[in-house]
Amino acid sequence: MERLLLIFLRKFIRRGSLKVTTAHGSTHTFGDGSGAPVAVRFTTTAAQRAVLLDPELKLGEAYMDGTLVVERGSIADVLAVLLRQGHVGPAAQDWAWLPRLFRHLFRRLQQYNRRSRSRQNVAHHYDLDGRLYSLFLDGDRQYSCAYFETPDQSLDDAQLAKRRHLAAKLRPPAGGKVLDIGCGWGGLALYLAEIAGAEVTGITLSQEQFQVAQTRALERGLSRDTNFRLIDYRDVEGTFDRIVSVGMFEHVGVGFYDTFFGKCQELLADDGLVLLHSIGRTSPPGITNPWIAKYIFPGGYIPALSEVVPAIERAGLIVTDIEILQLHYAETLKAWRERFLAHRDEVKKLYDQRFVRMWEFYLACSEMAFREADMVVFQIQMAKRKGVAPQTRDYITQEEARLRGIEARHAAPLRLAGE
Repeated sequence: MERLLLIFLRKFIRRGSLKVTTAHGSTHTFGDGSGAPVAVRFTTTAAQRAVLLDPELKLGEAYMDGTLVVERGSIADVLAVLLRQGHVGPAAQDWAWLPRLFRHLFRRLQQYNRRSRSRQNVAHHYDLDGRLYSLFLDGDRQYSCAYFETPDQSLDDAQLAKRRHLAAKLRPPAGGKVLDIGCGWGGLALYLAEIAGAEVTGITLSQEQFQVAQTRALERGLSRDTNFRLIDYRDVEGTFDRIVSVGMFEHVGVGFYDTFFGKCQELLADDGLVLLHSIGRTSPPGITNPWIAKYIFPGGYIPALSEVVPAIERAGLIVTDIEILQLHYAETLKAWRERFLAHRDEVKKLYDQRFVRMWEFYLACSEMAFREADMVVFQIQMAKRKGVAPQTRDYITQEEARLRGIEARHAAPLRLAGE
């Protein structure tokens, strides 16, 4: 098995420099020698065999368990080398095609997110100890892609820019009703209420996020303008001038896209707008990485645009604007990973060393998927009819400038929002 692993690595690693020390102590170097060298060591033959047979699942497990040790560089550097290979050598799925085929055949079952299962999936990730997220997120607890207006912008400022960018695309009328599907800890809803002057209903399935969002609204004196509810999107009733969803669509499941957009169409006013902010893939439809599905986001799936737009059309909505954020999430994840590692001792006290390695691997592989592979972010604007959004995109820049002016008069409250 060891010899077979080395043969595959020699065929797969064409770019970069990766040194591998086997469990028996032999050392082998792969790649063309370009870039900073990285080195790993297997501590058991079982780990080598597992990675050979199912690399997409077992590489992360080996790192979590300490049976794959990074001896030079970081796990992020190792993953950067691995994910970079698809452009020049055989793709990873050609290495382990059988487990990938099996997962593709059963992907609809894995993403069958009925109400009870959706609540379980959300609790698995979002109802962790709240102190964990405070260690690496920005002050507003934005757990989605930031919007970096300049390369040197801080994470907090880039997350504020994201909220501003979304609000500018929504342009809610003063006092207009906004539905925030998957509201997280309430940051965007509070921004839309305080800065954009909207009346916002935020919904989530996370008990932890629901309680925090309610507390923040009370502390900010925005309880009359925001209404946070612990409810499934399928059970919402009423009519809304604007509907926004950020970082939630990834949990819907491909079999429920028609349900999701059908519900948006049902809830949307005739002259309303829907804005969807979701991770997406530039490649054709695929499967969820099995390690991510098992340990981080059960039931999750990253869609291709070719899967999303037909469901929008079937719901009777029209696409009025699409923006692709290419590397913004890579920079966001880099900032999260650096912050997380700076507090790794505190995370270890909350959980254990295996949890620390699991989350380091999660943040690193996610960052490199955006930096080196096919992950991007879609921002898709929709309406029931043409003419609701302005004719040209200049309005986004103009509205952002107006919102900045309002933010300046609320600078202190905004900075304290996540405290």
